[in-house]
Amino acid sequence: MIAWLAAASVGGPTFGKISSVSTNDQASFLPASAESTEVSSLIPAFAGSDNIPAIVIAARAGGLTDADLAFLDDYAGRVAKQPSIGDGVSPVIPSADGEAAQIFVPIAGGVRDSVGALDGLLRDAPAGLETHVTGPAGFTSDLVTGFTGIDGVLLLVAVAAVLVILILVYRSPLLPLIVLATAMFALCAAILVVYLLAAAKIVTINGQVQGILFILVIGAATDYALLYVSRYREALRDNATRWDATWAALRGSVEPILASGLTVIAGLLCLLFSDLNSNKALGPVAAIGIAFAILAALTFLPALLLAAGRTAFWPRRPRVGTAHPVVTGASAKGLWAGVARLIAKRARVVWAVCIVVLLAATGGLALFHADGVPQSDLVLGPSDARDGQVLIGKHFDAGSGSPAVIVGDQKLLTQLADAAAGLDGVAGGINALSDNSPTGYMPVGTDAEPFPIPTFAPLVPTVVDGQVMLQATLTDAADSFAAEQTVRQLRDAVHAVDPSALVGGVTALALDTNDTAIRDRTVIIPIVLLVILVILILLLRSLIAPLILIGSVILSFAASLGVAGLVFQGVFHFSGADPSVPLFGFVFLVALGVDYNIFLMTRVREETKLHGAREGILRGLAVTGGVITSAGVVLAATFAALGVIPILFLAQIAFIVAFGVLLDTIVVRSLLVPAVIYDLGRFSWWPSRLSRQTEPVLNRKDA
Repeated sequence: MIAWLAAASVGGPTFGKISSVSTNDQASFLPASAESTEVSSLIPAFAGSDNIPAIVIAARAGGLTDADLAFLDDYAGRVAKQPSIGDGVSPVIPSADGEAAQIFVPIAGGVRDSVGALDGLLRDAPAGLETHVTGPAGFTSDLVTGFTGIDGVLLLVAVAAVLVILILVYRSPLLPLIVLATAMFALCAAILVVYLLAAAKIVTINGQVQGILFILVIGAATDYALLYVSRYREALRDNATRWDATWAALRGSVEPILASGLTVIAGLLCLLFSDLNSNKALGPVAAIGIAFAILAALTFLPALLLAAGRTAFWPRRPRVGTAHPVVTGASAKGLWAGVARLIAKRARVVWAVCIVVLLAATGGLALFHADGVPQSDLVLGPSDARDGQVLIGKHFDAGSGSPAVIVGDQKLLTQLADAAAGLDGVAGGINALSDNSPTGYMPVGTDAEPFPIPTFAPLVPTVVDGQVMLQATLTDAADSFAAEQTVRQLRDAVHAVDPSALVGGVTALALDTNDTAIRDRTVIIPIVLLVILVILILLLRSLIAPLILIGSVILSFAASLGVAGLVFQGVFHFSGADPSVPLFGFVFLVALGVDYNIFLMTRVREETKLHGAREGILRGLAVTGGVITSAGVVLAATFAALGVIPILFLAQIAFIVAFGVLLDTIVVRSLLVPAVIYDLGRFSWWPSRLSRQTEPVLNRKDA
């Protein structure tokens, strides 16, 4: 108890600090070995900085006025004097139609604040002049702003949802607070450790990882606490002293809690096989959170309940010597007793109907498109950067400000430029980075210049380790599918000239991230399945039951994605999903879905030893039905809280996991699995000794 109080006293204040070691720049999401990542690492050496470009776009229907141009000229001068702006602010660049102009601004630090400053300086623009701040810096600012609610709003919504559910479940004023305190102490300790590791550069966290960590720890710790509380309530009926009841509760809950938690940890650590930094970062961070959820449920919670005793359950305090509720048979009352009777009478019909319903739900998989979304769709709700990109596409080449970047042999400079310029998706000339150009770039093999400034000396490209860096403006928006196809063609073209050449830039980063995410889910999903299957075999000492459990959660996951496809397309009209969404959904749903099956099957195994396989599944279902369903509702509510963060990825994960957990809790764990296990009888425990145990003769009238 003292150790937990110390951890909370230090970890509590860390809530406000964890964002200081969290980064939402592209590096925290990049694929580790992709071509575009290599280019990103080379840019500072060529440019002398790692500035992020912003684009200020201004437009007026009918044409810019002299007052508009005068304002923009003055604006460019004022922007260049801002402390967070790097060298090289461009002059005003008018569009060919005369209705728009843009200014390129290098952001040297503090992207969100810098973009806010750029936007603030636009407030005194002439009336009727439409202005926006966009480009890579604009979209990064939107993303950072979207994650700002993680430390406050997300946590408050999740805690409030859990508290309401616990009050409804326990109908007690004290017990919900004890359970919630367990979850919060686990979160404080986890955040403290993660903060220290992130500050020491041992792990990397971003807003995505941070949000999932909060939700996962609160949900998992509450689930494990519910299981222990259920066992403790039972033990208080059989034991006169709090100590005896505590030890009895621990004996009954240590195995399922440890098995469930370690299964989730194993599933999460499989993300270390990912080549995508954002996926790889989540594995160890979330595993740390689950570890503290286990510790809190098995140490801090028992200590609190030991101190509170029966008072914790007031006004429905369990009394020693009172009979346990009858859970099976005709005399048993309650919802779960009724479900047990239904399965005893119609097991085959129940599991057949469940499978048909789940298979029907998978029909929506055809509408679930997880091959990437445009950067402009990552943030839900209004977006100044998105509006600005649309405006650029109307008056300039849509890829302006986010060019493709080519790094290749300096001896092949002209050939590389010609290969790139010959593609349909590349606009105008190719420019090479140059130290002595007024614009910072020099044209290669063309008369075009990036900015209309005359030069007075021979231009020399910047050379680093025998390589040069070129830029190619794309005709399509940088985050569009057409631009990604152009980058693929560009890579083929320049690799034909120089096999060691690299192509990066905003579009290439998105392309490589999507390709890597698809690779990750193809590799990691089978690994997760294999790891969890092995754990279940070792835990249940059986081959048949683990295969049933794995098959059921796979079917449940497919049904969840099918329903998600229908909702995302038919209700929310999302443009698609990130390729990592199915992977994260799978890891959480399979690990957590198996979690509840472990809760169920460890109790069923215990009951089967005493009452036989068929009676064991009925008793296990009836005894655990209420607590596991409550745990599922809690976990669904906590993941649903992710929906308050206006980030498309988190909103989609929130729906898939919340819906999937409810589906798994209500249909799979409550009906499908018990019905199949009941129908198979003792064979479901093959080849353990339970498969050879003689079934007692059931009184069919009492079934």
